[in-house]
Amino acid sequence: MRLIGDKIIQGYLKAITPFEVMLTKLKIHPNTITWAGLLVTAGAAYLFKSGCFLWGGLVLAAAGTCDVLDGRIARNTGQKSQFGAFLDSTVDRYSDVLLFIGIMMYFDRMYVNVLVMFAIAGSLLTSYARARAEGLGLECKVGLMQRPERITYVAAAAFFDGLFGKMLTSYTNIEHFLVIAVLFFIAGMSNITVFQRIVHIRTMLRETK
Repeated sequence: MRLIGDKIIQGYLKAITPFEVMLTKLKIHPNTITWAGLLVTAGAAYLFKSGCFLWGGLVLAAAGTCDVLDGRIARNTGQKSQFGAFLDSTVDRYSDVLLFIGIMMYFDRMYVNVLVMFAIAGSLLTSYARARAEGLGLECKVGLMQRPERITYVAAAAFFDGLFGKMLTSYTNIEHFLVIAVLFFIAGMSNITVFQRIVHIRTMLRETK
């Protein structure tokens, strides 16, 4: 089960196909796109730190697209490699940390800092659990809050906060309500995902005995 519908995913992949075709024709190496995604994420983090949530959301969406395109282009052009997969996974962890730190630096409030720490912990451990499982020869892709969901929810919340933030503040008396709500959601759901993966791997290991 995923928190993003299949129709949304298919529509998104169809929308980015022209960019995939263009980058393939330009013979841009997938690893270059991976590094570009990190730089774009750093730009999004800076925009969040500066309070430019609408633009930060758009730039983060572009960074997420880089993360999708590098893998698709690697597979479609026969450039898929173990190092590329390792690099992509490692750079993604830097991107996750940069993103949440940018948000934390803008708010600089204790409760937001706590949410960010839980979000970072859940994000990193979700990926670590999968990597550790693969090291045991097991597949572990279960969980509700994986990286595509995290990026999608933060980008959407930031974008719509930029559009409707003032109106929502007048109703809730909480500045940047959407961003904080999504932080709370990710902090909880990402750690639930870690627990789901622990249970999944425990079950699989028992079945192999």
